[in-house]
Amino acid sequence: MIGIIGGTGIYKIVELGDEIVSRVVDTPYGPSPEMSVFQLHGREVVFMPRHNLGHAKPPHMVNYLSNIYALKKMGVKRVIATNAVGSMDESIKPGDFVIPNDFLDFTRMRKGTFYDDRTVHIDVTEPYCSELRDILISSGKVKRNGVYVCTEGPRFETAAEIQMFRQLGGTIVGMTGLPEVILARELEMCYSSICTVSNFAASISPSKLTVDEVFEVVETKRKDLIKLLSDSIAKIPSENQCDCGSTLDGAEVGDLLKPEDL
Repeated sequence: MIGIIGGTGIYKIVELGDEIVSRVVDTPYGPSPEMSVFQLHGREVVFMPRHNLGHAKPPHMVNYLSNIYALKKMGVKRVIATNAVGSMDESIKPGDFVIPNDFLDFTRMRKGTFYDDRTVHIDVTEPYCSELRDILISSGKVKRNGVYVCTEGPRFETAAEIQMFRQLGGTIVGMTGLPEVILARELEMCYSSICTVSNFAASISPSKLTVDEVFEVVETKRKDLIKLLSDSIAKIPSENQCDCGSTLDGAEVGDLLKPEDL
């Protein structure tokens, strides 16, 4: 089963599928958003609206633990996320797709682990699944690398913050990529992201940043994004060749225990 976590603007991907069924999953962290389960290219796909239907939850209020746990509980092994981001690199322009290969986490108040009662240190040398990244890169016109900087939100970043992020090596900035990628890795799920560049970040943009600008650019790229997702799903093999499913091997202090049966 393949999971898609939909950010701004791609809810209509479910229209490509057959036999659409709605599901809400109860988790120890609260109920999931209403998800859509459908068939696409002979594969079972689960679409989850990250912000709930109607974009009801802002980035800092998304229940990331519930979202990832619900996908795992449904049997999802591969997750493709979509994120709207700002560019901190003049060569990466609004309308571009970026497949991040690393991140910088500047969130502050979000719960970022499933393991509060066990000492687990997962390796994030390569936080995004290499196999999924290769499939996404081969499926459309994308920028193959980028360092995703995640901020708490919901405000946009200051000019000084953007300049700091650039000096640290960041190339794109958003509010939803973390802790999502870490939580998926903790549950030994493959995870990769397609970032749609909606604007230049503060101090790089020639004008004031607005939400309207973000939605306008995302809407113009919606069909291309849905095609990229569809073409990628068609290429995902039935058995993964990566090591995402063994993330917890050697990660726990004491007995090496697998996550409980979900």
